[in-house]
Amino acid sequence: MKVLAYLEVLDGTLKKTAFETITAAQGIAAASGGSVIGIAIGANADAVKVAADYGLADCLLAQHDILAKQSVSAVAETLAQAVKAENADVVLLPASSTGKEIAPRLAVKLEAGYAPDSIALAVEGGNVNVTRPVYAGKARLTVKITTPKKVITIRPNVFTAKKTDAPAALAPRDFAPSLSDTHLKASVSSVSRNQGKLDVAEADIIVSGGRGLKGPENFHLVESLASTLGAAVGASRAVVDAGWRPHGEQVGQTGKTVSPTLYVAAGISGAVQHLAGMSSSKVIVAINKDKDAPIFQIADYGIIGDTLEVLPKLTEKAKAVVQR
Repeated sequence: MKVLAYLEVLDGTLKKTAFETITAAQGIAAASGGSVIGIAIGANADAVKVAADYGLADCLLAQHDILAKQSVSAVAETLAQAVKAENADVVLLPASSTGKEIAPRLAVKLEAGYAPDSIALAVEGGNVNVTRPVYAGKARLTVKITTPKKVITIRPNVFTAKKTDAPAALAPRDFAPSLSDTHLKASVSSVSRNQGKLDVAEADIIVSGGRGLKGPENFHLVESLASTLGAAVGASRAVVDAGWRPHGEQVGQTGKTVSPTLYVAAGISGAVQHLAGMSSSKVIVAINKDKDAPIFQIADYGIIGDTLEVLPKLTEKAKAVVQR
């Protein structure tokens, strides 16, 4: 199978998810005796060449004035044209906010089978088997995509990006899609970002706070531990709804789905909505004074106690380890 990997770009450089997408694509290509080709929008050749360290040997640089307006409709059309031009069988995208918008549009254009938010991929004959969480993360479903074209999004932080010992000689190729104003359904006029803050969707470590913190004035305890660990700050839906934290930090079914190496849930009881967004974390540490809190059912390590008392002690211990 020939796999087209969508390499997400931010401020002209490849995001972490781009390298994870390459690694996942290489798994499909290796199992099917195929190859991988990347496609990037908004990056120059020098910025893309770093992908060679992850084994990418071929990449398209899509360029068009309309693409500068960041319209997902235009991006979907660009990918559809690239699939046809390169005769690709599978398209992989990250299950980021952008990827989730592009993928279904692309699947319709290609009349392709579509599987979102995958956590495992396998090749069976000419088909791809995709495993994804269902029922708010309580179960996992494996679906087989049998259509000639296949569109799949992969959950961030699940497919660990792997560098190769023999980097490929990558010479990116220009790709000029045929676009017009009909493909410009909507455009991005401006982007505002929290400077210096890690995005929970891509962070390797997350410290999240819930109602157990009793008020926004105590969230500095979460921020302190996160700073010590080099982690992103997350929050439960109840905290965000109460106005304690911005929506961009919300972890859960109606927030962001995360899969970090370490997830610390401080004062979070573990409602189904929250568990759906973080249950695939590799290691989960829960802090809650209620020994029967649902979060303990999926936690690898549990601390029963008042979050306001536990967090400072945990931060102190973490600092001692980090400073060694």
